[in-house]
Amino acid sequence: MGKLIDLEDLVLLRERWRREGKKVVFTNGCFDILHRGHVELLKAAKALGDILIVGLNDDDSVRRLKGPRRPFYPLEDRAAMLAALEAVDYVCPFSEDTPLKMISRLLPDVLVKGGDYRPEEVVGREVVEGAGGEVVIVPLWRGRSTSEVIEKIVERFGRDGR
Repeated sequence: MGKLIDLEDLVLLRERWRREGKKVVFTNGCFDILHRGHVELLKAAKALGDILIVGLNDDDSVRRLKGPRRPFYPLEDRAAMLAALEAVDYVCPFSEDTPLKMISRLLPDVLVKGGDYRPEEVVGREVVEGAGGEVVIVPLWRGRSTSEVIEKIVERFGRDGR
């Protein structure tokens, strides 16, 4: 079994980890154009527990959330890049606009989001806290967002790529 996993297999593993007393951390996102801000968020999330699960929006949900020109990279590329990172233990794609279903099934011990969220805005917060878990907001790396990367590319190279 590799790092890319479906929810049903992940739920079975989660039951085992619970029995073993392992602390499970969950975060999610589109991770469209991977950048240092993403990497630092994932490293910080991994440091909060034993197992880091990344919920990854599929292509259709990224389009619904970000617009028709996204994602830049298809799901299989985004999943492969995340899976290659040392901090990430498992990548689980989801098709819904939010990871609430996944969070409700996994009941992670720690739910992590970046500093562009306030705790009360985090999808799944009530579920995780209701099960005795916690929500952690990791500070953002300023100047490190996918939108800013896209803006820099267009500014530097123009629309024709030169």
